Formats: sequence, structure tokens, C-alpha cells
Amino acid sequence: MDRRVKFDFEISFTNGGGIQGQDFRLDIPGDDISDEELADYLVRDMRLLMVGQVRILNKEIIAEPHKRRPPGGQAQPPRFVDLSHTIENGLVTYKGLPAPLICDYLSREQSREHYAPGTEFHIARIDMVSNTGTYLDCPFHRYEDGLDLSEVDAASLAELDGIVVRANHRQTLAIDVEFFTNREIGNRAVLVHTGWDQYWNSPRYYENHPFLTARAAGYLRECGVRLVGIDAMNIDDTRGNSRPVHSTLLGANILIVEHLCNLDRLPDEGFTFSAIPPKFKGVGTFPVRALAKLAG
Repeated sequence: MDRRVKFDFEISFTNGGGIQGQDFRLDIPGDDISDEELADYLVRDMRLLMVGQVRILNKEIIAEPHKRRPPGGQAQPPRFVDLSHTIENGLVTYKGLPAPLICDYLSREQSREHYAPGTEFHIARIDMVSNTGTYLDCPFHRYEDGLDLSEVDAASLAELDGIVVRANHRQTLAIDVEFFTNREIGNRAVLVHTGWDQYWNSPRYYENHPFLTARAAGYLRECGVRLVGIDAMNIDDTRGNSRPVHSTLLGANILIVEHLCNLDRLPDEGFTFSAIPPKFKGVGTFPVRALAKLAG
């Protein structure tokens, strides 16, 4: 059964006034939609300007056939799938590297001493290595003269045309060339779905994980892919000391994202991929909020 969302809304304008709606109904492409996505849809669909606060009230997802396509045959608002793990205090991403320390620098209680009554803030302190959580590798991670995070072009990080390659870890750990042949992978973000993310933050995650072979990396380089991601601990086989996949891909300015998750929620094609780290100078890898945007 199709899903629709029923909700009320209140929209205020920065130049005064506002509008309200009750029992508004909207076709949605999946099983749920966030308040932020609904707000964006309302503002865009009604072509509103000078919008201040948008409040979504009494939201309810109902099973009901879709009534219509949006005006002009436009698709529904894009749906985002979060492909990144949550980073929390004490998380072990890679055995042998220290876990992050996340604590208060300024607690809310302490802040009350500095501000007017009823006003408080929180400032966190984070101490971690850059290989934490779901992270992106750029050429500087492997090569001294490679591009660092501040030098990677923004177009290489956001809204990349994506494709998912399925390589079930129960069938093979070594992901070779045949998984990538006869696919349109050039100039795309290639995300390798192995299912290994089910073991995240458990002892099994760190041992005998899926990986790409050196031959596969060479093939991806020759095909001119933009980025390669995997939902496992490392894109290379970590049972030895060589890292041919990192060397091949980063040597060709092809970015790498490791420790992805939720790739089972993506179609094979029909989405864009973004993984944007802070703009650090002299840093070659850093956590990202990896997101796929599905077409409406």
C-alpha cells in the first residue's frame, strides 16, 4: 500500500504575517518523511519567500493510495539515506587506534554563571584521531604531495552520481574485477555493499573483513571512477602490510570512504552520494556524514 502523510502546519514570515494549514495530505515515496523534508516541500511547492519558522504539527503516516503526482509531473521531495555510523565516546573504529574522548568543555550548568537567567549553552570537547567513524581518505593520507582535505575540490565530495555494487561477504571476501565489469561506473561514486556493517562495533568487525583486490582497484582507476566506498573496516586486505587499493586509488586522486552502512537501503542506481569533511589543511582523512539522495 502507498503511504501518505497527514499533518497541520504553521508558517511565519520574516517580514510579518503567516499562513496555516490543517489536515494537509501529501503522497510520500517511502514509509516516513521528516519534518524538515515536509517543511522544505511546502516552501518549494508554494514558492514562498521570506520564510521564517515552519512548524509541522500532528504528523501522521497513513496507508492510502497516492492521489496524484505533484504539479507539472515533478517528483516528490528527495529522500535522504544516512550511510554513516554514529560517533560516540569510547567508540573503537580501528583496533590499535585510540577511541574518541567526547566530553564537556563548558557544561550547561557552568555556562549559567556567564549568561542571563534562562540562557545556557553547551560546548563539547572532542579528542580523536582522524580515522574515526565513517571517514573519507584523500590523496594526502597516502602520499606526502597528494591533495589534503583543504585542497580537494568540493565537486568531488558532493552530489556524485552513485552506483551500488553488491558483493555479499558470505560468498567472498576478496572483491575482484568481475564485480565491476559490465557496469556503467565511469565518473561515478562506486559504493560496495558487502553487508559487513552488521558487525559494527563488535569483535568480529575487525577481523577477516571484505576488501577489494589490487586488480579491482586498477580496473576502477582505468574506468575513471570518482570515489569508491565500502561498508567494511578497510578497502584493503589488512592481513598484510601492503595497501595496494589505497595506493592505486589515491594515487589517481580517487577518494575513498570506509565504514559505510545502510547500503542495503539504496537502489543499485538512481541516487547521488555526498561525503563532506571539514576543510582541514595538512590532514588526509576525517569523519564524514555520508548521505545518499534518492530521486523522488
